Amino acid sequence: TRESFDSLMVGFLLAICGMFVLLTLEFRSYIQPLIILAVIPFGFVGAVGGHLLLDQPLTIFSLFGLVTLSGIVANDSIVLIDFINRRLAAGDSLEQALLTAGQRRFRPVVLTSITTVAALLPLLLERNTQAQVLIPMAVSISCGLIVATIWILYLVPVLYLIYGKLSRLGRDGRPESD
Repeated sequence: TRESFDSLMVGFLLAICGMFVLLTLEFRSYIQPLIILAVIPFGFVGAVGGHLLLDQPLTIFSLFGLVTLSGIVANDSIVLIDFINRRLAAGDSLEQALLTAGQRRFRPVVLTSITTVAALLPLLLERNTQAQVLIPMAVSISCGLIVATIWILYLVPVLYLIYGKLSRLGRDGRPESD
């Protein structure tokens, strides 16, 4: 178990670094990937809270769920950041781009979360002894995603606003100083 945990942590850190590199190349920014990755810990808090609330033990499968959760949370954050960048490139002001992104991407972000939680619901409700091994993973993903979705919709635009104000973003979504 210790060996599995250690290799999972190393793999997770490598995955986070890989995500950062790929997002940096995609967005041509070092800060936007950090905004995306900043929401992941809130998903972890939701997952641990879900385990406590549902009286489920934290297992190695819970950690697998956390790794999966990280990818889903990053994907939802990318949806918002990409839309903000597109609105800025279309000529919107920073504030207008953030408002439009919140309005137009709310449904896709929330639906992604709802469909994922709904898909895991039968597993969460399963009482079969064979399913008990996988339930902690479903708890991590479901509860973490519920909490992270709220934070994605709030924190990503706020962090982007701070980033935009500090870097004085141009109309193309890139800092004017670059």
